[in-house]
Amino acid sequence: MRPHEFAARVHELAARRQPFAMATVVRTEGSTLAKRGFKLLISHDGRVVGGTFGGGCPEGPIVELALAAMADGESRVVRIHLVDAADALRGMAQSPDRDEIFVETDCGGTLEVHIEPMLPSERLVVVGQGGRDDVEEALVRFGRALDFEVVVVDPNPQLSAEPDRLLRAGIPDLADLSIGERDSIVILTKGERDVALLTAFARVRPRYVGLLASRHRVAKDREALASDGVPREFLDALHAPIGIDIGARSPAEIAVSILAEVIAIRYGRAPGSHGGPTSDGPTHRAPSGRPPTA
Repeated sequence: MRPHEFAARVHELAARRQPFAMATVVRTEGSTLAKRGFKLLISHDGRVVGGTFGGGCPEGPIVELALAAMADGESRVVRIHLVDAADALRGMAQSPDRDEIFVETDCGGTLEVHIEPMLPSERLVVVGQGGRDDVEEALVRFGRALDFEVVVVDPNPQLSAEPDRLLRAGIPDLADLSIGERDSIVILTKGERDVALLTAFARVRPRYVGLLASRHRVAKDREALASDGVPREFLDALHAPIGIDIGARSPAEIAVSILAEVIAIRYGRAPGSHGGPTSDGPTHRAPSGRPPTA
C-alpha cells in the first residue's frame, strides 16, 4: 500500500469514530519478512485493513494485542519470536510476560512492534431546548475544561461559551453524529422532545445518557418509552434524574454534579443513587423565570 493510500485509510477509520490501532515494526533480529517501519492498521473488529508485515505469520497475535490495546487504551511494545513448534511451546510455557509472544513459523527471527491504539475523542453531547440556558452554558464551559469534545445540539442556541461543534436541530441526525461508546449524552429539553430523543439514543450505544427532569416527568417518560418498546437495558442505564446528589442549587453546581456522574461512569465507578438535581424547585427555573414543564 502506497503512503498516500495508507494515510487515506487512517483518515477514513478516524472519520468513522471507531477505535483502531496502528502496529509498527521498530526493530528486527534475524530472518524476518517484516522490516523496520512496516505498519499494520487493525480495525475495531480485528480486521487488518491496511499495511503489511510482509507475510501472514505474525499478524494473528498482533491483531489480538491490538484489540487488547484498544480495550485498555494503552500502547505497548511487544517482542514476537518467530520460532519452530518446539521453541514456541517452550517459550509460551516459560515466559510469563504478556509482551513476549512466541509464534510457530519457519522465519526464525524476532520482531519488536509498537502497538498504538487510536481511540476517538471522548465527547459530551448536550441537547438543549433552545434559548438561554445557564446549565447548558456551564456544561459547555466545564466540559471543554475537562478535555471533552463538546457538541451542542440546539434549535436556537444562545451561548457565550464556544462548543467544539454546534448542530442547530431539535432531533439530531444520529448518523451524522456517529454516536459511539465514548460519548456521553446530556438532555436538557425540559420535556418538549424527551421521549423522541431517548427513543433515538436507545438505538445507539453511548456510554452515558442522562436527562434533566423532575421525578414526575421521568416516571411519565419511562412509561412512554417502555410502551414504545424501548429496551429495558437502556431504561435501566438511563440516568434520570441526572447527576450525583451533591446538593447542587445553582446552574454551575448542577453542571458539576452532572459531569461528576459522567466522569464516574467513564472510570467504571458507581456514582451512587440518582437522587441528584432535577428540574423541580425555584433553583432550576427556565430562563424566562417560568418553571420547566413537568
